[in-house]
Amino acid sequence: MTSQVSSPAEQADEASEALVGGQRAPRSDHAGAGEKEIRRLDRVIIRFAGDSGDGMQLTGDRFTSETASFGNDLSTLPNFPAEIRAPAGTLPGVSSFQLHFADHDILTPGDAPNVLVAMNPAALKANIGDVPRGAEIIVNTDEFTKRPMAKVGYATSPLEDGSLQAYSVHPVPLTTLTIEALKEFGLSRKEAERSKNMFALGLLSWMYHRPTEGTEAFLRAKFAKKPQIAEANVAAFRAGWNFGETTEDFAVSYEVAPASQAFPAGRYRNISGNLALSYGLIAASRQADLPLYLGSYPITPASDILHELSRHKNFGVRTFQAEDEIAGIGAALGAAFGGSLAVTTTSGPGVALKSETIGLAVSLELPLLVIDIQRGGPSTGLPTKTEQADLLQAMYGRNGEAPVPVVAPRTPADCFDAALDAARIALTYRTPVFLLSDGYLANGSEPWKIPQAEELPDLRVRFATGPNHELADGTAVFWPYKRDPHTLARPWAVPGTPGLEHRIGGIEKQDGSGNISYDPANHDLMVRTRQAKIDGIEVPDLEVDDPDGARTLVLGWGSTYGPITAAVRRLRASGQPIAQAHLRNLNPFPKNLGEVLGHYDKVIVPEMNLGQLATLIRAKYLVDAHSYNQVNGMPFKAEQLATALKEAIDA
Repeated sequence: MTSQVSSPAEQADEASEALVGGQRAPRSDHAGAGEKEIRRLDRVIIRFAGDSGDGMQLTGDRFTSETASFGNDLSTLPNFPAEIRAPAGTLPGVSSFQLHFADHDILTPGDAPNVLVAMNPAALKANIGDVPRGAEIIVNTDEFTKRPMAKVGYATSPLEDGSLQAYSVHPVPLTTLTIEALKEFGLSRKEAERSKNMFALGLLSWMYHRPTEGTEAFLRAKFAKKPQIAEANVAAFRAGWNFGETTEDFAVSYEVAPASQAFPAGRYRNISGNLALSYGLIAASRQADLPLYLGSYPITPASDILHELSRHKNFGVRTFQAEDEIAGIGAALGAAFGGSLAVTTTSGPGVALKSETIGLAVSLELPLLVIDIQRGGPSTGLPTKTEQADLLQAMYGRNGEAPVPVVAPRTPADCFDAALDAARIALTYRTPVFLLSDGYLANGSEPWKIPQAEELPDLRVRFATGPNHELADGTAVFWPYKRDPHTLARPWAVPGTPGLEHRIGGIEKQDGSGNISYDPANHDLMVRTRQAKIDGIEVPDLEVDDPDGARTLVLGWGSTYGPITAAVRRLRASGQPIAQAHLRNLNPFPKNLGEVLGHYDKVIVPEMNLGQLATLIRAKYLVDAHSYNQVNGMPFKAEQLATALKEAIDA
């Protein structure tokens, strides 16, 4: 879910009040008679964890939406099993949602939670290793019975054997309290138990003074056809809030002020990477004045884009859920031939299936966006985990010389701008373009400033309308491969335009005329021309952040931006000089990249793969780029990167 926040000035006014039980109450640092203490914090990391059927993603999403509406900066990390419903109470079935929110600019979902909400023994055991000493743990004691504990290898209860004495543990019978709160609704025990996540959400909303009205409205809208269930969930949510207010176990609540100084004035919303990509594609089609066509086959973690775009037929969007990956891209390429802004979405396994048609798009020289939301591989791999190991596949995963531009967003909100940039390149240069996002960006979220329409680039294209070449005998004809001298793009002719008939297909074409050609010299010319077109794409120079004249550069791409930047901030705060640069355009590279790399004694490239960008850098620029890798399905942690970068500097 998403929500909108007010301008920084309005947020500052709102910061002078706190929500208590849905009512405004003055804030204070110290408790008066009968009041609980309120402590001010600058940031908090919360992790909700439970079975995949416990609603942890919904709980985290609602807490995130209310946090965004309050005006905090935030970053999230949903983490869930690939199975639709893993065995209840087991470690593989644990689903979690981590949220980092602050009164200042932040970049990552946080390294370790300050608060863990564990709905069962499996959730506790799966996550306790990430929880630092002194952190708060809220445990659903109703689930800590013999059988659930035995499922995860607890011989004795960790709530009683002293193993949690390093933490501030709050034992709460969430299930019992929820069932008791919903007695008046006449629900079965099983139906009532399902609302325990809303009880937990209410409790955490009280602890951190989150707004309540939005969640109650959401629940009533979500269960509009089942008003009894809607009101039961609202009641459970309120019961959780009231429990926090009245129980003696929670003597302190916390406030995190809005990040009014972190955001430029404007209208904001919380947005995930896949939603930002969807909006970016719609915006690109409007700016290009072209219909948007998506040919796709559902695959995690890209399916959300298909789901979202299917809701926007009013913007001229057409979506086609194909029977397989090959049909999806084939339909998209046909739409490109017909004059649409064509898109296909997938993940790494789907790219492998689409590779021949991508090569066909290279040969036809038609604009096509291939969006790869990367996940762990190879083969089926880790469908719900993140990785950025498809770079070499995007660069070279086709037969023959088939160069394709590659663009990679750096944050969830940046997915919007990356979609516009990929569309610009595809339309201007008449080429398929890869956009490499990943599961971390796709499912994570952050505040996004909604742009004004006049701020968006003009992407309008000119279709061919008539003959563009004169034969020796004076006859005017249409040559489909007569190129723009600046971009080397061929003309885009909409089928059915009189006089513009031409051949298409994967067999090599004669330069200019487009006739089928097996001439060796012509093939050499066409191959080199297609490569020159990609090499000549205009991309911005690489910007380097180097305030201290460092001798070490950390170079990243894609979703590593947040952890790298957070690590760089930590090093600089400790007096360590280090430079940072981040690539959006991976093919072609920025023209100044070689010069930038040559300026530093050491270049370190952190990647969630085994060194794919580092390999490309070494090969192209003969620079001894040092690779720092992780392929465990999770994003880097800032402290982990800071330690590795410091060791590299000191080496």
